[in-house]
Amino acid sequence: MDDNLWIDRKEPLVSRPPMPPELDPTTQRQLAAGLYNYAWTLLEQEDRSADDVDRMIHAAHASRLHWDAIGLPANRARGEWLCSRVYSVLGRGEPAIWHARRCLAILEAGGEGIEDWDLPAAYEALARAHAVAGDPVAAGAWRDRSRDALTRVADAEDRELIDGDLATLPLG
Repeated sequence: MDDNLWIDRKEPLVSRPPMPPELDPTTQRQLAAGLYNYAWTLLEQEDRSADDVDRMIHAAHASRLHWDAIGLPANRARGEWLCSRVYSVLGRGEPAIWHARRCLAILEAGGEGIEDWDLPAAYEALARAHAVAGDPVAAGAWRDRSRDALTRVADAEDRELIDGDLATLPLG
């Protein structure tokens, strides 16, 4: 393509699509939660097709996008946690670390809805992501931070859930 063609045209060669329609808060929340749950269902599947993998990735990201529009900081952090888990399960360390760090940054900024178990869950995500990325030293350090933070979680079921996740870390 001739570079001058773009300069000489008054209109760009490719039209810009319109923004997506605005959704009412109830629909937005239903989409965010439903997509989160759908991604989690795909995570729990033992045999995933390539199409399932695509849907799992897209559902996690779409859920996070909808939480960005309607959710609390806790929802956004948990959306980042889910994206990190999806990439960890798929063995993709770099995006898993990215999303785990985003989860932690949102939690550290504070805000509505954050519970005492969110921080150890973020540390668990970082441990898992670093393990998948091949950095057992960082993974072990984040695992230890998660275990320490678990001592400050009031609810026993919340502690057990995260402790169970820690027990499945791929640390060799």
